[in-house]
Amino acid sequence: MNEEWARLDAAAGRSIGQGRHSEAAALLRRATALRPDHADGWFNLGYVLRQMRAYPEALDAYAEALRRNVPAPEAVHVNRAAILSEYMERTAEAEAELRAALDRNPKFLPAWLNLGGLMEDMGKADDAADAYRKALRVAPGNGRARARLAAIRVHKGEAEPAIRDLEARLRNGADSPDDATELLFALGNALDAAGRYGHAFAVIAEANRVNESIRPASRRYNRVAQERLVDELVAAFPDRPNASTADDGEQMIFICGMFRSGSTVIEQLLGRHPLVRIGGELDLIPSMVHERLMPYPAAIGDLAAAGLDELRGQYLQTIRTNFPDAAYITDKRPDNFLHIGLIKTLFPAAHIVHTRRDTLDNILSIFFLNFAETINYSDRLEDALHYVGQYRRLMAHWERIFGADIVTIEYDRLVHAPDAVIADAFRNLGLPPVDPAAAGDSKAPVIRTPSNWKARSAIHNQSSGRWKNYAAELASIRSALAAMDEM
Repeated sequence: MNEEWARLDAAAGRSIGQGRHSEAAALLRRATALRPDHADGWFNLGYVLRQMRAYPEALDAYAEALRRNVPAPEAVHVNRAAILSEYMERTAEAEAELRAALDRNPKFLPAWLNLGGLMEDMGKADDAADAYRKALRVAPGNGRARARLAAIRVHKGEAEPAIRDLEARLRNGADSPDDATELLFALGNALDAAGRYGHAFAVIAEANRVNESIRPASRRYNRVAQERLVDELVAAFPDRPNASTADDGEQMIFICGMFRSGSTVIEQLLGRHPLVRIGGELDLIPSMVHERLMPYPAAIGDLAAAGLDELRGQYLQTIRTNFPDAAYITDKRPDNFLHIGLIKTLFPAAHIVHTRRDTLDNILSIFFLNFAETINYSDRLEDALHYVGQYRRLMAHWERIFGADIVTIEYDRLVHAPDAVIADAFRNLGLPPVDPAAAGDSKAPVIRTPSNWKARSAIHNQSSGRWKNYAAELASIRSALAAMDEM
């Protein structure tokens, strides 16, 4: 038995290393059946099931690892908390898991950081600040904890004290380039809140320079590759895809557009409708592309009907597990604008909400946010403008072939007349009419976004026209944008 177990365990390790998670899960299930006392096997099974988005099963596997006295149980609790909070909306249980991790190991930094993030998601500023302060006791140089503390202080109207704290830490030197970027972005945004715009822009420019310097060359923004992707998407979907006879996607509302175009606020307002359940920023479609449809989009043409049915079924199974009994669910992933052709192939009846914002404000907001590795066109204003051009080109194509299936919501109109704009959106989405002002509180209990505290603030128009504070710094971008608009 031990030889067979060792073979299975080694094979599972190789499969995990190669990203073949379903294969690894099958091997680990056999291995844990042979040796149910092997805690690491249960931990690894939990990991691969999480990667497969089999969240209830992953929780069970992690729980078994804890029962079998897995080494470093605090890490298991943190993993369980991530599943519960990010994918299953079970925030109270997630908090309990994080506190269990800290009971096991009060110096476990990831648990303090995750607890701070969870408290922010839930709108509990004081509890979040307490968690971040305790994280700094463990790791005084941690940039993430200090940056989030600064964001909370800015939210409370304490921008100047936040600025002094961040500047003092930067004078002492950051622990790493990643910590430096966290501190610099936090400082730049605090300076912006204090109205010290010239200084703010200089600091943010330095933050982006550091980010670009640590980004591997292969992961930097490639203008040629982005243009080629848009060309291929247009060619792959020249017309509306043929409707499926088994479309179960009418409950889905996909919210997409540029990052920082107001999608979080718009999702929260759509969530006022009693039939709409907020799903948040899901990664289901991008993960489907990267795991099953490479090279993209060419691989879509090679899929038979059975393959499309499988992808559709996997997506809907995850949605139904996480959001049972919901009439409509939002999937807010801004860069899903790249995948509207795929979405409408899988779910012809799905609703598409396109969020759009003044371009200069949008570019400036992107430049001021620390996307780290996730978005590579944010390092340079010129790259962000180029990306905008390709986004516009692709959206024009989708709007041509899908027409009224795409409901565009203008952020700058929204902030001036939110109730009227959302009422129009309800109607255009085919939702029963309700009074959006009376339908519910626009502040959701959980908001996951880097601009968490801004999203929780009452709707205002202060971010509309924000670029004017940086007119001199944006002069060249304004000229290039004007030339783009004339084309």
